[in-house]
Amino acid sequence: MPRGDVIAEQLRDDAVLLVSELVTNAVVHAGTGVVVRCALEPAEAPEPMATLYAEVTDHHPARAVRGQPALREAAPEALGAAVASEAGGPADGLPRAGAVGTGAGTDARGGARAAVGGGDRAGSGLRLVGTIADSWGTIYRRTSKTVWFRLPMGPAPAESPTPSTESACAEGGAAPAREADCGDRGPGDRIPGADLRTADVLAPAPREAAQDRGAPGLLSHGGLSFLAEASDLLAGQFDADKVALLAGQLLVPRLADWCAVWLETADAGPAAPWVWHASENQMAELRRQVGERPPPLPATARGRAVPWPWPGDGAAAGPGGAALACALVTGGRTVGTLLIGRGGLSQLPDEVARLFEDLARRVALAVVAARQYTRQARISEVLQRGLLPSGLAAIPGMDTAVVYEPAGGTCAGGDFYDVFPAGDGRWCFALGDVCGNGPEAAVVTGLARPVLRLLAREGYGVTEVLDRLNRTLGEKAVEAAASAIAAEGPGESRFLSLLYGELVPYDGLDQPVPHGEPVPGEGPMPYGEPRGEGRSGSAGEGARGARRGVRCTLASAGHPLPLLLRADGGVVARAAPQLLLGVLEGVRYESETFDLLPGETLLCVTDGVTERRSDRAQFDDDDGLARALATCAGLTAQEVAQRVRTAVHAFGVAPPSDDLAMLVLRAAP
Repeated sequence: MPRGDVIAEQLRDDAVLLVSELVTNAVVHAGTGVVVRCALEPAEAPEPMATLYAEVTDHHPARAVRGQPALREAAPEALGAAVASEAGGPADGLPRAGAVGTGAGTDARGGARAAVGGGDRAGSGLRLVGTIADSWGTIYRRTSKTVWFRLPMGPAPAESPTPSTESACAEGGAAPAREADCGDRGPGDRIPGADLRTADVLAPAPREAAQDRGAPGLLSHGGLSFLAEASDLLAGQFDADKVALLAGQLLVPRLADWCAVWLETADAGPAAPWVWHASENQMAELRRQVGERPPPLPATARGRAVPWPWPGDGAAAGPGGAALACALVTGGRTVGTLLIGRGGLSQLPDEVARLFEDLARRVALAVVAARQYTRQARISEVLQRGLLPSGLAAIPGMDTAVVYEPAGGTCAGGDFYDVFPAGDGRWCFALGDVCGNGPEAAVVTGLARPVLRLLAREGYGVTEVLDRLNRTLGEKAVEAAASAIAAEGPGESRFLSLLYGELVPYDGLDQPVPHGEPVPGEGPMPYGEPRGEGRSGSAGEGARGARRGVRCTLASAGHPLPLLLRADGGVVARAAPQLLLGVLEGVRYESETFDLLPGETLLCVTDGVTERRSDRAQFDDDDGLARALATCAGLTAQEVAQRVRTAVHAFGVAPPSDDLAMLVLRAAP
């Protein structure tokens, strides 16, 4: 075929342009996925050359109602564009960011407006197809709509020339585009008139007059969708400043070229405005022009949009235009002010003003809700932080570390920890887990920590502290049950699992083990090998003499047992399992005493660590925690905590569903 490369290039450019426009119309206007099919049809009589066939199918079967007078009277290209608009084109009068509209649209009653003379434009695809394609059409099915076209593999076919056309070619004058081909144009040469007509189709329409932009149909076609989207976005914000920023992004450029948002503060009046402009390089100038104070709206305009003078000298937002101001009012209280403007208009249409007022009400509600959430979150954070110690007490000869990660990102959960001095050379530690969560768990935590500190500083030993705390929780449980019965509501369990211990550092002097307590080194050892000779001592000489390290007395009430990491890497469990606190009043708890020798580490965890899940498996299955701790010999307390924490998180893909708490106590080597 002569000049096939040129023909192929022209065919490719035209096909890409038409398919791109049709796909854009289908995705943006119909809002569905599309199917594109292209095929090369060989030349067959009576067609003298091959053609390229292409079709774009979407899944929106809507079409114009047959017999509508307005559609019958419209021009063919306007009719095609009106059908495209009926299939889901942009709403009348409501600009969409990034959308380029051409062709005809529909008014509020569904009638087609002519494409000539501007007006709202519903897409370029069908007009371009009618301009460039050799033949085209639309096929409606029950579940889809298809637009097809054919492009010849050679010069555009000329229609039957009129006498005036023939005369123009013969005289060397200009002929109408795509209607004639003068003899000196080779096959495959573009017809300049066609390119000019294509450019005319793609050229943006002149800016509409104010009365055209206010045509009915804004609220019915796109306004409700716009408000629904705005409500959904604003409802998910819990920060008032983010609400103001989001309001600006919703308004610009859909309803306005620029906007400013002022939010009232509790004590200092309106804060500095948040501004938004379609041209980012003008935002600083806009901020300067609108000033620090909001427009002083009359008291009678509460919640209504009021026309407002264009700010400053107009340089901030173009040569001039129309502006509207509206107070953010909810519950009879003003929480801020919105100001918007659009250039090139003498006034904003009434329907835009109503849409602006509706959005302002939603913004006001979102600001109030965000501030209430922020205030409640701050109160909750202060109360929750009071449930935890401000820091860990420094114990002579000890290295300590803690990991505390409440589930859900809260400041404090059902787990708690504490390390505090008890006087007389004693330090106490606690790691607890309240059954349940939320405010009820916080009540138990707020009760347990002060009681532990009070009893320990009164000189009570480990077992006496647990006995008295158990009775206290039992009394509170009875009171809670009585309150629940009176309120005819469900009672809340106030059970508590707790690991509580007492540490007494040795000072290197001759300090015998207190009478009646187990000999250091003895006790259950479910993990690792038994201690070697010389570690456990005897009732005679081994139990006396100069010592280094820390004497530890502890008890576990329904809590995961602590693990002791020896200096040689062996791991043993200390203490014995006992009943939860708050279940039975008459329970007597027992403690165990042992020496924490230099270089040894005691690891205390809650069930959020041991019961960390990965599918059906748990982290502590097959002594997983002991095996992880065995790799930490020689590490500092902080390094041990970090390594175990990393192993726990790596065990499962999903984030932990329970609070994680670890307390690491290591005797200095």
